[in-house]
Amino acid sequence: MDDTRSTKANEGPYSNPSVANPNEIRQSLKHLDRQQWWMWSSAVLIILLLTIGVASFSFPSLMHVDDGTYSFYLSQAVRGLIGLVLIFSVYSVYQQSQINKIRGQLADQMDSVAKVESLTEEVYKLAVLDPLTSLHNRRSGEQRLSEEIARSRRHARPLTVLLLDLDDLKQCNDKFGHDAGDVMLRSFGDCLKRAIRGSDLAVRQGGDEFMLILPECRAEEVRHVLGRLHGLEIECSGERVGVTFACGWADYQPGESAQELLKRADQALYAHKRSAKDVGNNRLCSPIPAAVR
Repeated sequence: MDDTRSTKANEGPYSNPSVANPNEIRQSLKHLDRQQWWMWSSAVLIILLLTIGVASFSFPSLMHVDDGTYSFYLSQAVRGLIGLVLIFSVYSVYQQSQINKIRGQLADQMDSVAKVESLTEEVYKLAVLDPLTSLHNRRSGEQRLSEEIARSRRHARPLTVLLLDLDDLKQCNDKFGHDAGDVMLRSFGDCLKRAIRGSDLAVRQGGDEFMLILPECRAEEVRHVLGRLHGLEIECSGERVGVTFACGWADYQPGESAQELLKRADQALYAHKRSAKDVGNNRLCSPIPAAVR
C-alpha cells in the first residue's frame, strides 16, 4: 500500500555548471552560420579566380605575344592556379574541422538540455504529484487553493472545494491485500481526472482522502461531477468490489481563509458520513449533500 511521503530536493539539476544554457547554444549556432558563410564565400571567390586563370591562357594569343613569352605566362598561370587550389584545400579542411567541432559541441549541449528537461520533469513529479495516483499532492493542492482564493477575491468569482473520503479502504487491504488497495486508489484517481474540467484540480490529500478545487462551479455542476464518480468498480481476486465514498463541499465566502473554507467543507463531509450511516452506510444510495454556507 502506498505511504504518503514528503519529498524535499536539496540540489536541483541546474546546479551542474557544465550544462549549457539556451544563450550559449544560440551563440554557437550563430558562430556555425558565420563559418559556413565564409566557406561558401571562399568557394565562390576561388571559382572566380580559377575562371580568370583559365581565361588568361588565351590572353597571349589575343595580344599576339610570341611563343617564349606565352610559355612564360602559361607557366606562371599554372603555378598560380596550383597555389590557389592548395591554399583553398587547406582552408577548406580547416574550416570543415572547425564546423565539425562546433557541431559536436552543439550535440553535447543539446544532450545536456534534454537531460536537464528530463530531470526537471522528474523533480516536478516528485514535488507536485502523488506517486501512486498521479494526482496533485497535498502541498501543491494547498498552494493552488490559495491562488484560486486570491483570484476569487480579485474578480468576485465563485469557488467550490469538494472533499471526498473513500469507504472501506482498510477492509479492502485486510481482505485482498495492499495491492488491491492501491488499485482502488489509482482507479478512483483516474475517475476523478475524467470527471473534472481542465480548469479544475484533483488532489490526493493523503490516505483515502481527496480534494477537488472547482473554480466557477455551480451547485448543479458539482452534482454532475459527483454523478460521474458513482458506480465505479474494481476487480480483486476475481471479485467485483464497488468503490463508494463520502463527500462534502463548501462555496468560498468573501474574506475567509483557505483553512476556514476547508474546515466548512470538512464539516459537510462528516455530515454526509453521519447521514449515510443512518441509511445503512450505503454511499451509492445516500443523498448527495448540499454545500455548507
